[in-house]
Amino acid sequence: MLLIRPPGVYAPQGDTELLAACVRREPLDGSSRVLDLCTGTGAVAITAARSGALVTAVDLSARAVATAWCNARLHHDRVRLRRGDLLAPLPGERFDLVTANPPYVPTDPDGAVPGRGAALAWDAGPDGRLVLDRICRTVPGVLAEGGVLLVVQSALAGVPATLALLRAAALRTEVAARRRQPFGPVMTARAALFERLGVIRPGEREEELVVVRGVRGR
Repeated sequence: MLLIRPPGVYAPQGDTELLAACVRREPLDGSSRVLDLCTGTGAVAITAARSGALVTAVDLSARAVATAWCNARLHHDRVRLRRGDLLAPLPGERFDLVTANPPYVPTDPDGAVPGRGAALAWDAGPDGRLVLDRICRTVPGVLAEGGVLLVVQSALAGVPATLALLRAAALRTEVAARRRQPFGPVMTARAALFERLGVIRPGEREEELVVVRGVRGR
């Protein structure tokens, strides 16, 4: 997919591709209400919009929202864009599908508070769950009956924790997709930190990406 991606906006990578592939497997049509959180360039939102679904995309970054708007127009897809913190711009709305590619890269426990500048797209606190936990606790409440949550993350950020939180919110959960890939630039730069913290084995330079799928019962 041809996308505009200015500096400071997260570039679609393996996690984007894995999440988009899962979206294509969902039975969306013109009546489906879809929400894409942490939309970045809008790649996943555009994927959903191609089914004819009614798509809303949200990002905290004004630059990302502008980029997603441009990319939706570039591909002649209708996507409603909102800037804000996760669900905050959409009070009272319900969705049939919510997708999320949140920040999930662990940060140095002794370092600065994450989420400044471009790092907003990947820094997620010492355990990588700063945003993931919030999604797991809040998104189940905006799913319609039979609604689905698809969230992609690195296994380094604790897939069992995601599954447990969604199950506690009464969602039926499963791992919908997995993919192993070499570390990208950010993960490579933090490899020594991850080794020191025991997150990875010495010399390990690959991560597993996982899409967790949660379904709200009817």
